[in-house]
Amino acid sequence: MRSMLSATLMIVTASAAHAQAQATPPAVQGVKPKPVTTTPVRPALQTPADTANAMAQAERLGIQSDLAWTGQYNGAITGEVSDRMVNAIKTFQKDNGAKQTGVLNPQERDVLRAAAKKLQDNVGWKMVTDMVTGARLGIPGKLVPQQTTDINGSKWSSSTGTIQITLARRKEETPSTAKLAETERKEPGRKIDYQVVKPDFFVLSGLQNQKKFYIRGQFKDSEVRILSIFYDQATEGTMEPVVIAMSSAFNAFPTGAQAMGPPPRKKVEYASGVVVSDDGTIVTDRQAVDGCMSIVVAGYGNADKLAEDKVRDLALLRIYGASELKPLSLGAGVAKPNLDLVGIADPQNQGGGAAVTSLKASTTPVGTGTELALSPAPGIGFSGAAAIDSDGKFAGLAQLKPLLVAGPPNAAPQAALVPAELVRNFVKANGVSANGTSTDARAAMVRVICVRK
Repeated sequence: MRSMLSATLMIVTASAAHAQAQATPPAVQGVKPKPVTTTPVRPALQTPADTANAMAQAERLGIQSDLAWTGQYNGAITGEVSDRMVNAIKTFQKDNGAKQTGVLNPQERDVLRAAAKKLQDNVGWKMVTDMVTGARLGIPGKLVPQQTTDINGSKWSSSTGTIQITLARRKEETPSTAKLAETERKEPGRKIDYQVVKPDFFVLSGLQNQKKFYIRGQFKDSEVRILSIFYDQATEGTMEPVVIAMSSAFNAFPTGAQAMGPPPRKKVEYASGVVVSDDGTIVTDRQAVDGCMSIVVAGYGNADKLAEDKVRDLALLRIYGASELKPLSLGAGVAKPNLDLVGIADPQNQGGGAAVTSLKASTTPVGTGTELALSPAPGIGFSGAAAIDSDGKFAGLAQLKPLLVAGPPNAAPQAALVPAELVRNFVKANGVSANGTSTDARAAMVRVICVRK
């Protein structure tokens, strides 16, 4: 091995000498060669931005986030290198009596990390998944220990109300960030001092009734989600870094590993349906028949899906060859505070039977939209149940809303009511003649069975 290595070195050395001889022009007799001068090439100095760009994305994000917590950085926490980020590092170094290089050495990085962690601990910073929407957001838990949740979203607040954080959801047809931002701008008493409207999100901040506010909104399909932060000006010193962190941490529609979406739907799911015409057309909850390999109406056989409305979560089914159907009159009933829900529970909740049952429920408005919350939520199987008002008229269609993250064992899903007018409009828009004249909801009720892969 040693002789082979020596031989290799001799070959390399000889080759180099030969190359040098080839590159040096032969001397001419009697002519003195001119000296060859060379200018050494020095490598360019690496800038702070070059150093930052060489870091992993996670480290850049961490530095930006920590600088935001310590008050030197007030930009978006994206991991992208900018003059703002470099200047923030220099400010941090100046504040700590260090040389302002724009590049953190390991000791300075440790000091920054520890300072940010202390501030996070002081406010009880934690990442949470909203129980209603599945959105991911950061919450200063010690500042807003009180939390309430309903079908419209979640709210966190301080004991004195000086700090309030809300995450609201609603459905809108053909939403846009421009329209959403304009609606928020028009809120009474709101003065805007900063705004950004992009195709996929919008941000507004300013003053409202002497409180500072920050609002960030996004939408996906027909679902709108808006994060609103209100705080007294006296808490500005504490809240400013929190607001920056919350804005950057907010993920309205998580995907992939971040998403804690709804649990897999059951392979066999039961729902209720209302017969609305004597040709076998049935209206039910769209989510209950979503992704079905086959849909069966108990006692009548297979059904076809005719149409669906993803905004209102309504679906139309049709069975063929059925006789003696008793379609329900969709009439002109309205949703009143107290209703009777008529539906068919999941077989496991009624001993395997198929009896039509009736439950009491009350409604409360959800936000500024047309959706109504139902309380208490009916049992599983009541998605698609008919709501009947005190005059015996059809008042709307019940829907069960499964929680987007796992809740307590056997927790009842939340429920909503689609008002009768919207149900009637949906049926009419799809060319169905709702010719029912009966007010007997029990006779018009059928069990819908969804079979998935």
